[in-house]
Amino acid sequence: MTENAQQQPSAPNTELPTQYAPADVEGPLYERWVERGYFEADAKSEKPPYTIVIPPPNVTGSLHLGHAFEHTLIDALTRRKRMQGYETLWQPGMDHAGIATQNVVERELGKEGKSRHDLGREAFVERVWQWKGESGGQIGGQMRRLGDGVAWSRERFTMDEGLSQAVQTIFKRLYDDELIYRAERIINWCPRCLTAISDIEVEYQDDDGELVSMKYGEGDDTIVVATTRAETMLGDTAVAVHPDDERYKHLVGKEIRLPLTERFIPVVADTHVDPEFGTGAVKVTPAHDPNDFEIGQRHNLPSLTIMDEHAVITAHGPFQGLDRLEARSAIVAALRAEGRIVAEKRPYVHSVGHCSRCKTTIEPRLSMQWWVKVGPLAKAAGDAVRDGRVKIHPQEMEKRYFDWVDNLHDWCISRQLWWGHRIPVWYGPNGEVVCVGPDEEAPTGEGWRQDTDVLDTWFSSGLWPFSTLGWPEPTESLAKFYPNSVLVTGYDILFFWVARMMMFGLYAMDGTPPFHTIALHGMVRDQFGKKMSKSFGNAVNPLDWMDKYGSDALRFTLARGANPGVDVPIGEDWVQGSRNFANKIWNATRFALMNGATVDGPLPDASKLSATDRWILSRLNSVVAEVDALYEDYQFAKLSDALFHFAWDEVFDWYVELSKTTFMAGGEPAKVSGRVLGEVLDVTLKLLHPVVPFVTETLWTTLTGGESVVIAKWPTDSGFRDAAAEKEIESLQSVITEVRRFRADQGLQPGQRVPARLTLDGTALAPHEAAIRQLLRLQPEGEDFSATATLPVAGATVALDLSGTIDVAAERKRLAKDLAAAEKEKAQAGAKLGNEAFLAKAPDNVVDKIRTRLAKADEDIARIKTQLERLPQA
Repeated sequence: MTENAQQQPSAPNTELPTQYAPADVEGPLYERWVERGYFEADAKSEKPPYTIVIPPPNVTGSLHLGHAFEHTLIDALTRRKRMQGYETLWQPGMDHAGIATQNVVERELGKEGKSRHDLGREAFVERVWQWKGESGGQIGGQMRRLGDGVAWSRERFTMDEGLSQAVQTIFKRLYDDELIYRAERIINWCPRCLTAISDIEVEYQDDDGELVSMKYGEGDDTIVVATTRAETMLGDTAVAVHPDDERYKHLVGKEIRLPLTERFIPVVADTHVDPEFGTGAVKVTPAHDPNDFEIGQRHNLPSLTIMDEHAVITAHGPFQGLDRLEARSAIVAALRAEGRIVAEKRPYVHSVGHCSRCKTTIEPRLSMQWWVKVGPLAKAAGDAVRDGRVKIHPQEMEKRYFDWVDNLHDWCISRQLWWGHRIPVWYGPNGEVVCVGPDEEAPTGEGWRQDTDVLDTWFSSGLWPFSTLGWPEPTESLAKFYPNSVLVTGYDILFFWVARMMMFGLYAMDGTPPFHTIALHGMVRDQFGKKMSKSFGNAVNPLDWMDKYGSDALRFTLARGANPGVDVPIGEDWVQGSRNFANKIWNATRFALMNGATVDGPLPDASKLSATDRWILSRLNSVVAEVDALYEDYQFAKLSDALFHFAWDEVFDWYVELSKTTFMAGGEPAKVSGRVLGEVLDVTLKLLHPVVPFVTETLWTTLTGGESVVIAKWPTDSGFRDAAAEKEIESLQSVITEVRRFRADQGLQPGQRVPARLTLDGTALAPHEAAIRQLLRLQPEGEDFSATATLPVAGATVALDLSGTIDVAAERKRLAKDLAAAEKEKAQAGAKLGNEAFLAKAPDNVVDKIRTRLAKADEDIARIKTQLERLPQA
């Protein structure tokens, strides 16, 4: 049989309220778990480790459905492993979120009529820490609402002292290994936040712009170029054409006049240019376009910066001091006045990058920044997956990972902010550059100054799997819990956060990757598959649904949608359905307790069990094995669905119903079934606990008297199977299902009793006659019994006397009318589908609807004819 979890310390309390009230249960239960230290992890433990980090949410953030989804999956994994006997660490913490946090505090200052410059750097940073203490991290309370089993005593923050030491240490090591350098390159610049931003902080959207074609040069030396950013022509230092383009071979090497300026610029040949696109000639602005910068490097072109950090024109001339958008219009007008405009297209819809924080259009800008040379680091990250040290799940996501790490550009890590890890580099009065490690003294004296930039937030979060464990110190926690067992995260940050953790982990930890498995999930969407957004009006605050339906209901809904790497649609009615499931578990357990379900003592020997008992125990072990296999494959949707159908359909709807006659009869069989039902509930509640922790905790402790299901032993498959019992109960289910369907077809009420003769001799169903009659409301045949309908099912025969229950003539008349309507519908749909002229003109969706109507009519005709055949003769 199945293995009972643990010796129960006390007699169970069989009293349960008539209804489950999540709001009364969840908060106190969670605090009890935390107080008892169930979620803490002991580095000295001899248990095998199981480690997962929380993808650190921004300190400015709050719980959204994406967080709730991801946290549900991680919590399910860690709760199961804890029950399996692992020393389980779910590492919590938050990210300092450089730009986002600085923006929040700057907005607060703005309400006071101040800017950060009014405070100065030191006072401003102090103000941010004050805000963090008072307002930051509200997500922690929301995690408690969801039931997150994290080790709260180990909570970390990417700006705390230990993590700051880790950041400084790895910066120094990378710098000394010549993997960090400073150079002037094109970066994404936000004129509002006044900082470089990473690719992940750029959001692209289709904007209405303009495409202007303009003529450079004079006479035979003219050439037409097109641009959506006319203002950047002030910084052009060349025009590029493809070297094989015959149209422009006479111009390559020549200099042509740049309009509106006194400058002449060369025409260069470069294979980057697509001769088939537009005119086949492109303007080259090395200081304001990443592709142009590369062309400029190849041809030794000067880079002219024509805007300041606010995107205001700095180039000498009439446009100096204009905002970039004002300059765009003014320059087009000036070119038009000179007869230089060849074509204008408005609106011209094109993809434009915006700052994800403030929505300002980003500006490519040549800037002196700090960079990580990612070549060797990215190769190591790719090799770790290729040689199997790290598994990506689902496996088809590997290609996307390789496409990224194999083509990774050097990473700009400096940000022009005040909030964050300040770059540990000092500049001396005579051009000296000194990188300072955490145990080194910074240079002092006149003329020495520290770099004013801070590091990209992803730099510190890339250290998360080991910095949270005390690295660079050789701590017990680091030895015990590194590498992480699995990383659970969205596929959307595979390239950014995941790749950086891989690079840093392999580099800092002597080639040991930060995790064994990367389990990728999709994004939460609304019930129609649309992205959730406040602007779309479909964003949902998960706290609202938790308040309304309970945290378990939200968790179960999210888990049932979690297929690996696939987006998850969710609607409120699905959460309501999960609430109904929680209520079903509650009510079924309550019924079981009132009817003698118990976990006391060992299970009876198989010889003392009924076929129904053996069937449910056989199915229980199969489900244990199935759920275990699905957990190991991160198939949360399938395991949740398996548990749902086993609990609701097999345990509650079949076993409990089939056992009612046994319980009513009493005696030894009732005691045996009570022990079996207790075992089934014990194991089922444990299997459900990782996904729906609150209701299962309440029910399991009530059923067993155990301390907590959180620390109960995870069920194991004992190997017990009884194929004969399973086949027998399947036959029983077939009889009951078929007769119920027939009763419904004849319009009988569920509780209406009908005389019946059961012929069960010679079948495995003979011992189940009492249960069949009870469940189907079949009374014994009387002296005047007349079989008006006979149903042969599963080798048995059920004869029913319907003479006193339905008006056969009226029922035949009703069914004949329904049959005529279905046949008419079939004829109409068939005629349309047979009309070639109609099919040629009708839209596909209309034709599909008619095909559906035809199929439905066929089904209705078959069903009605069967009902007519089964009716007694009038």
